[in-house]
Amino acid sequence: MINAKTVKKIPFGGDYNPEQWDEETRKNDMKMLPQADIDILTLNVFSWAKLQPSEEEYDFSDLDRIMDMAEDAGMNVCLATATATHPAWMARKYPDVLRVDLDGRKRKFGARQNSCPNSPTYRKYSVLLAKKIAERYGKRKSVLAYHISNEYGGLCYCENCEKAFRLWLKNKYKTIQKLNEAWNSSFWGHTYYDWEDIQVPMNTSERWPVNRTSCQIQTIDYYRFQSDSLLECYRLEADVLKSVSPQIPVTTNLMGTYPELDHHKWAPYMDFISWDNYPSPDDPYTRVALNHEVMRGCKREIPFALMEQTPSVTNWQPYNSLKRPGVMRLQSYQAIAHGADTVMFFQMHRSRGCCEKFHGAVIDHYARTDTRVFRETAQLGSELKKLGAKFLGSVQKPQVAVLFDWNCMWGITFSAGPSVDFDYTSEVFKYYDAFAKQNIPVDVISPEQSLDSYSIVAAPALYMLSEKNAVLIEEFVRKGGTFITTCMSGMADENDLVTTEGYPGRLRKVCGLWVEETDALLPGHTNTLKTVSDSGIDGEYPAAILCDIIHPETAQTVAVYASDFYAQTPAVCKNKFGEGEAWYIGAAVPKDNTKFLQKLASFTVAKHGIKSIVEPQEGIEATKRIAKDGTAFVFILNHSDNKKTVEFDFSGTELLGGTNVSKKMELNAKDVAIIEVRK
Repeated sequence: MINAKTVKKIPFGGDYNPEQWDEETRKNDMKMLPQADIDILTLNVFSWAKLQPSEEEYDFSDLDRIMDMAEDAGMNVCLATATATHPAWMARKYPDVLRVDLDGRKRKFGARQNSCPNSPTYRKYSVLLAKKIAERYGKRKSVLAYHISNEYGGLCYCENCEKAFRLWLKNKYKTIQKLNEAWNSSFWGHTYYDWEDIQVPMNTSERWPVNRTSCQIQTIDYYRFQSDSLLECYRLEADVLKSVSPQIPVTTNLMGTYPELDHHKWAPYMDFISWDNYPSPDDPYTRVALNHEVMRGCKREIPFALMEQTPSVTNWQPYNSLKRPGVMRLQSYQAIAHGADTVMFFQMHRSRGCCEKFHGAVIDHYARTDTRVFRETAQLGSELKKLGAKFLGSVQKPQVAVLFDWNCMWGITFSAGPSVDFDYTSEVFKYYDAFAKQNIPVDVISPEQSLDSYSIVAAPALYMLSEKNAVLIEEFVRKGGTFITTCMSGMADENDLVTTEGYPGRLRKVCGLWVEETDALLPGHTNTLKTVSDSGIDGEYPAAILCDIIHPETAQTVAVYASDFYAQTPAVCKNKFGEGEAWYIGAAVPKDNTKFLQKLASFTVAKHGIKSIVEPQEGIEATKRIAKDGTAFVFILNHSDNKKTVEFDFSGTELLGGTNVSKKMELNAKDVAIIEVRK
């Protein structure tokens, strides 16, 4: 978390862009923000143009003033390096800094995150700026963290990237022969004779419309390379910041399941995870929770930072509905419930012009403290101040894990078949949702991470699987764990070469079956899963999108298909393996009817003696954080529009109201309870 040694409460604040405002407005803002108990500002995110007006000139005078103003107002600072957007003079003088898009068009100056990650110019000047910032502000006690760049992302297809990509491939494959083998380049006569033959996969070479490509592994490798390239930019800045002021932690704001960065590879180089939470108005609360858990899972041992959220409304979604009364508070506590020790917003003062002028802010265009948004912000600020350090540093310790892998996302996304409707992240969500709705805590982790602390591991659509990860899964089940996987799993290795040993490849032994064919159902078409054994999940359930035709070997058939030419053939199987068991779900379930998965979740957690934190009911979410001394903090959130009676098997003190509770409590619509559980 942000500077854990000095922080005594959850930091509360967010992005402030003083370069957009005159001195009088700044002074007024510094009077208003403390009235909402705002105590931290993210500064300098987009100030490169102001800090460096020319190649030789640096001017920190304005940033000096705003730093002083923030400190005088009693606020701390999350100090950005301002390298998210290069200045106009750089684009004019050094065009190598400009990205090339998927169609091969050289971009001009404008927008943001517009720098080529392999531009020597960008790397040179971004590091120089970061160093100067650290030298100038690194000894200020108000600086609690460095915020490098902002929302890294976007791909570049320029000549510098092409040259760097070839070097990256050389380092990975060593010889052109091994690359040809890994890329299966004999397909369509794509054999490469020299590293210089390799082109970046763009619309003028390998890419097709709608996220398809002739050579999937080439595109997957390019996404890996671009993620690594941006990470290298981040690390260059982090290294220079650390060399000057090693006591200040460094981070950057990630974006949940954002498809262009492998966050698991970034995590080791971040002192704490930060991320920006902007759910759509119609996202179910469990979908928002999944994003929190993906972020928390990158660095499970320490809390993360909610770096951005809107206090009221976004500006960039198709329909930018207001957050209803209580929702901002509820979503803020949801982040805390899932492991955040920081609550921050974008933004402090609503911009007057350009694309974010209608994005919500704590201070609106008409700067007043008697607005709904300011009052709600002030209420939350007051509560966080009251809570103090009560649960800072506490973590979750689930017995259930769901695997999430960017490589599988890329592999399925870029595959030509079997169905455009089969979406990796959606499939992961269905299985996470099934456990979350039981109020069962869940870790969302990489397949590379240890499984030793879990009783149940779900790995939907684990499409690409290395030998190492397959062994981890086998050992997990052999020792008594329950493993759940699905269609489109174990089909390919880490180079997207499909197995020839029968699907699900390296999972065939542990699942006790092989898959002969996969049927892609047309939109609106369904089949039915009908249980045939006393499995604990008896019933009939809809199947959609994909249906595997399965041949059990050592596995027991749990459910069969009810229709089509493969009627009465296995659809769901369970296999005893060592001391544990593996479930194979051969069909996808519709996103609007996941009763089968909820029954499966209930059955498996009961088998392992895992109890719900509170009794499950519609709209009620519950999590648990555990402090180093063993103290448990239970968070109960009512996402519904109605008052709910919540039942549980513990007693404790509700920290927001200061009341004692035991066994049950009433919780108003959109309300939150935080219970310190008595030992």
